[in-house]
Amino acid sequence: MLAPLERRAQQQVQALLGALDAPRREALLAAMSTIRDAFVPRAEADTVVLRSHEPGDMGWVVERHGVLYFREYGWNAEFEALVARITADFLGKFDPARERCWIATRDGRRVGCVFLAAGEAGTAKLRLLLVEPEARGLGLGGRLVAECVSFARAAGYARIVLWTQSNLTAARLLYERTGFACSGREPHRSFGHELIAETWELSLVPSASATSRAAAAAER
Repeated sequence: MLAPLERRAQQQVQALLGALDAPRREALLAAMSTIRDAFVPRAEADTVVLRSHEPGDMGWVVERHGVLYFREYGWNAEFEALVARITADFLGKFDPARERCWIATRDGRRVGCVFLAAGEAGTAKLRLLLVEPEARGLGLGGRLVAECVSFARAAGYARIVLWTQSNLTAARLLYERTGFACSGREPHRSFGHELIAETWELSLVPSASATSRAAAAAER
């Protein structure tokens, strides 16, 4: 009896979202996730498990990036091809002491991922952060980014950098809350759209002022 009502409600929501352009749709979804996160039971969030990558995971990473970014932003197969190259390069050069992939699962289903890859001169790269729609609002994105930061510190990296786009509102807010800062912006045409690429950075080396404050506090 309730199924027809549920289908009509889903159709109405899809129609409302479809009337918005990509930036406004992403901003709305981000706000909805924030509201949900405030009310979701803690036990529900705790059911998400993070593990290292296993055989077959990279195929899922490529497929879900291709599907979700086409569905939510209209990005074409060029983006899926980029994700495929990143995952292939990660597997081909994987150094477990310096690199890590986290796969988030819930009830045995993959619901998210993130990568930390080795860069140059003490720099780590945060890449391919993704959270499935069903798992948004659980704080999973922040949890995945926090794992990257913790691992990078333990591995001795001096900083983490990432590359994103200005229209990925929810991800940008997440990076900012974690302490990343945008260090560069550049317009480009990729994935079938005119975009603005952004580089974000997080220093893992304490500043001189922070070190002085910590030393002064220890002397008290």
